[in-house]
Amino acid sequence: MPRSVNAVASRARRKKILKETRGYFGSGKNVWTVAKNIWEKGQQYAYRDRRNKKRNFRSLWIIRINAGVREYGMSYSEFMGKIHEKNITINRKTLADLAMNNPEAFKAIVDSVK
Repeated sequence: MPRSVNAVASRARRKKILKETRGYFGSGKNVWTVAKNIWEKGQQYAYRDRRNKKRNFRSLWIIRINAGVREYGMSYSEFMGKIHEKNITINRKTLADLAMNNPEAFKAIVDSVK
């Protein structure tokens, strides 16, 4: 009795990966073993960088808040310490946005903290 191999499913699996590696450089787009390895590595990078993106944005917000606060003679750490003392619950993302796009509202927050 001949061995039964599910060629339809195997081909579908390969086609799915090759479709996702379209546009890759060299044999990464059309050689199955190379494409599979490159695709798997890409998935690892994507997983890692979804977490790194959060870190990068937080550091960007901190830089923007620091730059905004320095105009009023304070440092970032002083400002955040005083904000927590006064129980002002406003996150860094919003503070950074105010510092960049709405300086008068940011100044009001800094004045209320001083």
